[in-house]
Amino acid sequence: MKNRLTIFLMLLVSWVNAQEQVHKFSLEQAIEFALENNYSAINAGRDLTDAQKQKWETIATGLPQISGDVSYQNQLKQQVSLIPAEFGGGEPGTFIPIVFGQPQTANASATLRQQIFDGSYIVGVQAAKTFIQYSKNNKEKTDLEIRKAVVEAYGNVLLAKESVDIFRKNKANLEKNLLETQKLYENGLGEEESVEQLQITLSSIDNQLKNSLRLQDITLQMLNLVLGIDINEPTILTENLNDLAQQQIRPDLLESEFIMEGNVDFKIATNLFKQRELELKLQKSMALPTLNAFINYGSTAYSDSFNFFSNEVEWFESSVFGLDLHIPIFSSLGRSAKTQRAKIAVDQAKTQLSETEQNLRLQYEKAKSDYLFSIEEYNTAKENLGLAERIESKNQIKYEEGIATSFELRQAQTQLYNAQQEYLQSMVEVINKKTELQVVLNTKL
Repeated sequence: MKNRLTIFLMLLVSWVNAQEQVHKFSLEQAIEFALENNYSAINAGRDLTDAQKQKWETIATGLPQISGDVSYQNQLKQQVSLIPAEFGGGEPGTFIPIVFGQPQTANASATLRQQIFDGSYIVGVQAAKTFIQYSKNNKEKTDLEIRKAVVEAYGNVLLAKESVDIFRKNKANLEKNLLETQKLYENGLGEEESVEQLQITLSSIDNQLKNSLRLQDITLQMLNLVLGIDINEPTILTENLNDLAQQQIRPDLLESEFIMEGNVDFKIATNLFKQRELELKLQKSMALPTLNAFINYGSTAYSDSFNFFSNEVEWFESSVFGLDLHIPIFSSLGRSAKTQRAKIAVDQAKTQLSETEQNLRLQYEKAKSDYLFSIEEYNTAKENLGLAERIESKNQIKYEEGIATSFELRQAQTQLYNAQQEYLQSMVEVINKKTELQVVLNTKL
């Protein structure tokens, strides 16, 4: 009994530990995890596998095809035929009813078919290869989007966490100021307005703290969703916002050469153009003849009763070899119209490819500009935060000495709080804008 209880407790502890599994991720670890477990990544991988199977499905149509047929017939009421009676010595002009054959028949046959020439098959195999390339490009684009989503979600979690810490610190300082000011007011050494000004600021900070706490949970759930794990599972991030932002400041990235052929959107647009060209070739191939060969072998048996598995039943063999040649002659210009439509689609895809190329060049320049601006904004926000901290500290001292009013202190505090949030947001912007530039360059995030 004691051993059973011990085993039960061990299983219970193991189950609890499994339920309380905690995930710990650096940004790079989070990206690698998402590339394997994100829902979109999983389905993109399945799409690629499906495309590979579809390619073989297309190829197989041009390879030998063997089919077999087995049939059995039992004529419950055999058909009666009439023959001239004079064949049996009867009176001319009359007929004798007669039944030919036996009522039960069994037949087994096998047919081998081989495609010899079909223009559409050649185009179909080429199209299957192009479709695989499209699926690879789509998988690559999905992976890039997942990387970008992880970076943004990871940064948002860190932003929410830093905001909570700052709001808690600000709230503690305000509560201390409010307590001291209330005591001064109660002792007749201060004004009621000073107390009210601090109460207004404290209420605002308290609301922002509550909102940041809610956002901290929500952003963490959003990160879990991107990672492909249950949104309620505990997740710990091993990096902080400041260090991560510093790592993302890479001026050398602005000098990277933009290789158009490496961009996944350009690859997809090129892939679409090739598909349209193959569709045009397919329509042209419809005017070519098709040639197929087949050979058939069969065996048939007849009997008055179902005894076809008996050695006494005689089976009669037969075999046929043949060729099927199909020659398109006239389609009332239907094929010509389809070919012209396919030609229009090629022209449209070519125009779309040119448009994509121009858009990507513009997107690259904008991404560079945005990234550079985010770095500049980060440096400015960092300087402004230092200035705002010094201004608030000076006004705090002046207020305590009775030189500054509560309104002036509140202005300095509000300015500091805004500078804090701008600094946090500038770090997130550096991270996100670098990611956008790397997506255009198609480099590792």
